[in-house]
Amino acid sequence: MIEVNQLSFSYGSHAVLKNLTFSIGEGKLISVLGPNGVGKSTLFRCLLGLNKAYSGTVQIDKADIKMLTTRKMAETMAYIPQSHMATFNYSVVEMVVMGTAHRISKFSTPSSSDYQKAYDALEQMNMSSYAERYFNKLSGGEQQMVLIARALAQQAKILLMDEPTSNLDFGNQLRVMEKIKMLAEKGYTIIQSSHNPQHAMMFSDEIMALYAGEITAKGLPGEVVTKGLLETLYQTDVEILKVKGEQLILPLWGRRRI
Repeated sequence: MIEVNQLSFSYGSHAVLKNLTFSIGEGKLISVLGPNGVGKSTLFRCLLGLNKAYSGTVQIDKADIKMLTTRKMAETMAYIPQSHMATFNYSVVEMVVMGTAHRISKFSTPSSSDYQKAYDALEQMNMSSYAERYFNKLSGGEQQMVLIARALAQQAKILLMDEPTSNLDFGNQLRVMEKIKMLAEKGYTIIQSSHNPQHAMMFSDEIMALYAGEITAKGLPGEVVTKGLLETLYQTDVEILKVKGEQLILPLWGRRRI
């Protein structure tokens, strides 16, 4: 359980997050929506313990993250970036075994047990056949699957994902989101930032919307995502249609706001 209470953060005199209070249960997929610059990345840095100069509290299973060691944080929470360009020509399994680094002592190399964790993580993502291929030679969608596998090898039960489908083609976006949903169903707690409200509606258990540094809405997708909310967040006119029982977002391009 993640519990955030009255979380505020500023860069100098510029307040980015203002008194955020929310909780997230185990095995939930939460999508954070909001326009560019609203504070989604800053929120993630606070949750990861990287931005420490915040007011308020962030607790995981009742433990204040400011009191946790770096190793304990790594055992608790993993971060998956939008993309990653490896400096060296690592194989896929070498990339994934890096997720076990917090368990390896200084001047040691990964053990056979660490590599087994990496292979198990690749198996969860249906990427076992890619283990010996070079990470930098993979497609964007394949690389994203590997980055998620690296987080699984870390064996943390909370996954923070920064726009996991950005820069992916339509098919890979859906494949990655299906895998993310599968992980939530297996008990992982997943918080993802997203610029795709349609994906958020389709796959999320809950949606949290940020605007002007505050939480403007949080709850079930069908209740939270409204015409009014989307027009406020993104400053463009939309309609929400119901097709075969699903809600679809239709941008009204001819009436786009300037």
